[in-house]
Amino acid sequence: MVENVLEMHSIAKSFGQTQALNGINFELKSGEIHALLGENGAGKSTLIKVLGGIHQPDRGEILINGNTVHIKGVHDAQAHGIGVIHQEIVLVPYLTVAENIFLGREPVTKLGLIDRKQMNAEAQEMVKELGLNLDVNTLVGELSVAHQQLVEIVKAISFNIKILVMDEPTSSLSDEEVKHLFVTMERLRQNGVSMIYISHKFEELFTITDRITIIRDGTYVGTVNTKNSSPDELVAMMVGRELKNFYTRTYSRQDEVVLKVDHLSKQNVFEDISFSVHQGEILGFSGLMGAGRSELMLAIFGAYGYDNGSVSLNGEELKIKSCSDAIEKGIALVPEDRKDQGLVLLNSVGFNMTLSELKHLMKNKLIVSEEKRSALISAYIKSLNIKTASPDAEVSSLSGGNQQKVVLAKWLATNPKLLILDEPTRGVDVGAKSEIYSIINELAKQGLAIILVSSELPEIINMCDSVCVMREGKLTAQLAQSELTQENIMRYATGG
Repeated sequence: MVENVLEMHSIAKSFGQTQALNGINFELKSGEIHALLGENGAGKSTLIKVLGGIHQPDRGEILINGNTVHIKGVHDAQAHGIGVIHQEIVLVPYLTVAENIFLGREPVTKLGLIDRKQMNAEAQEMVKELGLNLDVNTLVGELSVAHQQLVEIVKAISFNIKILVMDEPTSSLSDEEVKHLFVTMERLRQNGVSMIYISHKFEELFTITDRITIIRDGTYVGTVNTKNSSPDELVAMMVGRELKNFYTRTYSRQDEVVLKVDHLSKQNVFEDISFSVHQGEILGFSGLMGAGRSELMLAIFGAYGYDNGSVSLNGEELKIKSCSDAIEKGIALVPEDRKDQGLVLLNSVGFNMTLSELKHLMKNKLIVSEEKRSALISAYIKSLNIKTASPDAEVSSLSGGNQQKVVLAKWLATNPKLLILDEPTRGVDVGAKSEIYSIINELAKQGLAIILVSSELPEIINMCDSVCVMREGKLTAQLAQSELTQENIMRYATGG
């Protein structure tokens, strides 16, 4: 029996003058869950697209079960038993689970009509084999993101694949949903499916994977056995150096209260919320998914109304009816979904950076001062160390970390008094995370009041002066820095 179900040797791929892959090696053993790790822009997606038949390599060799193969397209990859589940879900929301699984290859009756009875029966059997609780007659659009992810897995398995690639599958899942996904992955392993797992979340890698291959700047760095490795070793391999001060924090809370929230309520969303944020303070908000944290922040920012209570900034009670009102008063919000809510992806870095500050860049009431605009863009590219070919480059071409820095620059340009950061490092690699932490710390040192909403407990514990914990729309605790432990936060988040 061949031990390696997949071998990729010296894979190279260029796009114009850009060398995306330069001699990458990767192997996958039978029944293995093997992680592919690297910073954004390291070449992970390009390598997977080569394996999935989307890109053709310039050179290199791919072997499946010891035999050299030439994968010329997606259907070719499927024929070789390879399935790829991309980070963005690509199901049709107004079709049922069964219709999505068999889309384009529906079983037909002797009359040439779709045999829905057979299709539903076969789909339900596939779902049952994986131990999933899914009704195949349900419209996909009615399912949670977690269940849609499971439908993607069933669809991939329906092609009789033996190699499954999962790209950031847990980015939008709760902790409990992640556990269910891991149970499904173990079932797949038992059924003879080998998996390539892409994630930036070290906790997941050490829970579910057997080995980890690290790539950096399109080159192969090395492969380690997960149980014999450590987060510090992985970080050093990813970024090419040790991150000795991963979390940078200089506590600089001042006496002056910037934001005061009193008894804020929104029916069925959040109830009787009170807290304050001082100059130079980073106040954390923690809680499980659905606790109401993001909705509370949107209410403070004017994007989400509230029924009762008050919001005051520097002692002045605010009557905020829109986001424009909040921005005018000095409140800025970096949203949790930068692609949908934070950026205009098809426009330039410079366009996005100045989008919220145009009226202060006017030469007169009709014309933007190009001199002021260029100066502002250059200043933030330099101060936030934004890696971009030019200010005119499409923001979609940047890595996740650099996109997040552009969103930060857009709001810092408005000179806010309060900065709300909702999941600021989601989908950002470890090197960029460290840079963002340094930026946040520097802003607090300069006296900016900051609210940090995060689902990552190490981030909350290491970056915040104190932490508000929410559960089911209610504030269950406000913990001082000395009280910040994962056990403490989770006890108040779960009601345990």
